[in-house]
Amino acid sequence: MTTSDVRGLEQLERAVLDDTASLASALRQCLMLAGYAHHEELRGWALKELEGYPAGDELPSYRKVPAALELEFILYLPGQIIEGKTRRISAAQLPQSARERGIGESAPIRQGVRELEALTAMSDRLIRLGPPGSAEYVLEMVREQQRSGNESTEITALSWAIAKPSIEGVLDHIRTRLTQFVAEVRATMPAGQQNPDPNQIDSAAQQALNIRGGDNSTFHISAPNAKADHGGTASANVNEPAPATPQPWWHRTAVIWTAVAAVAAIAGVIATVIVAK
Repeated sequence: MTTSDVRGLEQLERAVLDDTASLASALRQCLMLAGYAHHEELRGWALKELEGYPAGDELPSYRKVPAALELEFILYLPGQIIEGKTRRISAAQLPQSARERGIGESAPIRQGVRELEALTAMSDRLIRLGPPGSAEYVLEMVREQQRSGNESTEITALSWAIAKPSIEGVLDHIRTRLTQFVAEVRATMPAGQQNPDPNQIDSAAQQALNIRGGDNSTFHISAPNAKADHGGTASANVNEPAPATPQPWWHRTAVIWTAVAAVAAIAGVIATVIVAK
């Protein structure tokens, strides 16, 4: 194989350096370059970033972002119904089945980059994603409300509330990795060489993406901020004892609104007495 067999580096370089260009387009250029180089691992990584990571696949650390847990509910007040109310909760307030599954305040971002780009374009501040099994957890919390006799609220949805910059950070990280990959390839090419050879592609992939070559090999992508990502977010860990579950917020809400209703009733009685006099 000659150096001219691996084509597409210049196109990839232009795509990753153009911040106005879609990241999906740059990944497709990377996919083609990996095909010319017969580099299965690089091609596999680019394809997963384009199409998304399946539920059973381990995610790179840069695709795990801080996320607040939010409940959406309907609030029933004397004489009125308020829909679309939201309230943030802690992971400890989730049903035990959710905590055992590892649902917490860190969201796995499995979507392909095109979908992520669309989400950031549609949102001004927050992006909401439903945790796996969220409908089941909502049903469990509704049943708990019914057992406790709470009729002032009705939970309708559970979601992760993710700051838009966190998703933009995922996209920027992927673009930076692609840029680093191109820079590593360029660094291995002597003056006058027009196109890289497969060995230079493999070396650059290992340096920039920590992708291991070889037949039937697996690839692992490490991120420079891996420790910060894990240390900066709170997540439920199925290997640790579950913290003591605090009283659900809807218990406190029920007490508050019961008190409000009682005060309103007393005020009505007093007003009636005054009118009567």
